[in-house]
Amino acid sequence: MRKFAWISALLAIPGCSTAPSNATVTVLPVPPSHVQGPDQALTDEEVLELLRGLQYRSLTPGSDHIRGTLDASWDGVGALDLDARGEELERQRHGAASSVIPEYDIDVESFANHERVQYFIDFFQGPARPRFAVWLNRLPRYEGMIRSVFRARGLPEDLVFLGLIESGYSNTAVSISRAVGMWQFMSRTSTAYGLRTDDWVDERRDPFKATDAAARYLSDLHDRFGAWYLAAAAYNGGSGRISRGIRRLRDDSLSDQTFFDLSERRYLRMETRDYVPKLIAATMIAKDPAMYGFDSVTAMEPLAFDEVTVTGSAGLDVLAQLADTATAALVELNPQYYRRITPPGERSVVRVPKGAGTLVALRYAELAESERVNFLQHRIRRGETLGLIGRRYRVTVQLLIAANPGIRPRRLGVGQRIAVPVSSAARNGSVAPLPSARTAPTGGGRYHTVSRGESLWWIGRRYGVSVRDLRRWNDIAPSEYLIVGQRLVVGGGSSVHRVRRGETLWLIAQRYGVETGELRSWNDLESGSIIRAGQRLRIAPRFGE
Repeated sequence: MRKFAWISALLAIPGCSTAPSNATVTVLPVPPSHVQGPDQALTDEEVLELLRGLQYRSLTPGSDHIRGTLDASWDGVGALDLDARGEELERQRHGAASSVIPEYDIDVESFANHERVQYFIDFFQGPARPRFAVWLNRLPRYEGMIRSVFRARGLPEDLVFLGLIESGYSNTAVSISRAVGMWQFMSRTSTAYGLRTDDWVDERRDPFKATDAAARYLSDLHDRFGAWYLAAAAYNGGSGRISRGIRRLRDDSLSDQTFFDLSERRYLRMETRDYVPKLIAATMIAKDPAMYGFDSVTAMEPLAFDEVTVTGSAGLDVLAQLADTATAALVELNPQYYRRITPPGERSVVRVPKGAGTLVALRYAELAESERVNFLQHRIRRGETLGLIGRRYRVTVQLLIAANPGIRPRRLGVGQRIAVPVSSAARNGSVAPLPSARTAPTGGGRYHTVSRGESLWWIGRRYGVSVRDLRRWNDIAPSEYLIVGQRLVVGGGSSVHRVRRGETLWLIAQRYGVETGELRSWNDLESGSIIRAGQRLRIAPRFGE
């Protein structure tokens, strides 16, 4: 018996009964040849092969759903008509140079020859070419859906390429500042726009919900600043910084040109100054990849899926078996369930390969409750505490206690087996970091190894930190004892480095295990900037590597 009162899971197709003939089918649109991004659990090639192997059939005999259109029932967004561009996009994907001058619904032409735009065109064609080509592969998977949402919200559809420079359309991307998902939402902003982030679900990773939230956020920023490039800059650098820059300009006529005025006067941070030029450069290449030498792009298929509703917890690996597909395919369709399990005690919508919805529903209904989740099992080793185990699997002590009723945190036995509330599918893939701010730094911080007789109070006094912070950084419950040899995080947050005579950015970056580009970004330094002895540089910690 697990403590979670796993309610008997009833699987239903959304909006109807369990009758096979009424299942809801969602098919994502198609579009040009593009994109892929960082931090995926599987390689791009593996995911592509898995999804190509899925049978994209309709649920019901005689269905006229066609890949490349968005079902009109999808969340209020109408069907996407791509016929006008489809033939030209297909020619581009197969390497034919475009015979049509690209059209834009953001002002690309006025700034196409800007020095920084040309710099990033060269950069994407040169040093960043391999990664940019991967991103171009991934774009067709999501472009049609994003354009539909942006159109419905009244946004220029070419803002779809913001996702390219934000994350390469990676749903699992996590930045050094803890922004997550395709649209790189910070926790506070995601909450303000209705995205759920907790111990079970992180909707910043859900491409559909995150895209709608990004559209609403961009729309609000445009309402505030009146120009899309200013809205994009505020999306990256914060609306407060843009407002302060505009006040310093003392010019009430706001337009896209205003962004470049702010940039030229260096009223913006370096990252934000380059944000819009990156967008323009990426848009120009993505609209006509063959013209810029990306003539061997292999476009990934748009996602096509059915949705089923489960009540209680269900492992994605179990559902994958019921759908006769690989676990990785279910993970790709449901990145928001980052523990590979749906939340206990509530109804959750799960995407399964198109054509498999009815089969999954029928098979799942026959499963015993105990067979619906395969928890990962951990054998306790000498010196381990629940806090240490929790950090290893990125779960909280509270979740471990809840998953193991009767466990005594102070009296763990060597060799004892405990259930870890992540799907056993996580054994062969990475478990995403917790979305909360409680995750301890894995780099850039200080550590202490516990010796005999030491207490949290003594350790905290030695390093000038509170017992509360030590417990928070190390997930140590009030009921837990310290173990001799246990390694504790005793410092977090940014540190400051005072430059010594003869040091370079490269030497400092090597010392702290970071990139020189990161040092420049944290300290608003341009390429070629000179650092001087005595200068203080901010060193930010790395998270979730």
